[in-house]
Amino acid sequence: MQVKRVKNTFWSNLYLPSIFAGMAVTFRHIFLKKDTLSYPEQKREFGSRYRGVPSLVKDQDGRPKCVACYMCQWVCPSLAINIEAAEYPVDHERHQIEKFPGKFEINMLRCIYCGLCEEACPEEAIFMSKTYVVTGYSRELMIFDKEKLYEIGGTRNDEIKKWSEESKGPRDRTHRSGDEIAPSTASTH
Repeated sequence: MQVKRVKNTFWSNLYLPSIFAGMAVTFRHIFLKKDTLSYPEQKREFGSRYRGVPSLVKDQDGRPKCVACYMCQWVCPSLAINIEAAEYPVDHERHQIEKFPGKFEINMLRCIYCGLCEEACPEEAIFMSKTYVVTGYSRELMIFDKEKLYEIGGTRNDEIKKWSEESKGPRDRTHRSGDEIAPSTASTH
């Protein structure tokens, strides 16, 4: 196959048409509205689907919603979440929950803001916040502990209130064994 070479003309050798085309674009943008923000004073507004820093939330009564089920830790593809569970004492008001996060850390240097932790949480205790400023002078400052995550997340209204007194049922209710509920039918055969 033979390729025919195009000969340069006088105008293409001068490069002036290309320079004028570039300058036309520049002059057209001079008169448009600027997108520059004065950052500390003005904050950028993001849409409703924006995923910022992951954060823990408390319910409207100020109680932590996380029950240390480890779902967010297991689903995290970058292994950024580290949880250590602790147990409530028997005389605590929420002792029926059994455990809470004694230690909950998110390494923000590893976090990829994918939102899988929010999707996996059965208690709706972790959310992707609208916070986008994540800075630190050292690696240790970029590991957000439980208190920092609660500070970012704040409180969310829990409409279900599954741990309230109305949802618990009678106090004398205990778990019954399966034999009490359905008597064994092995002796009848």
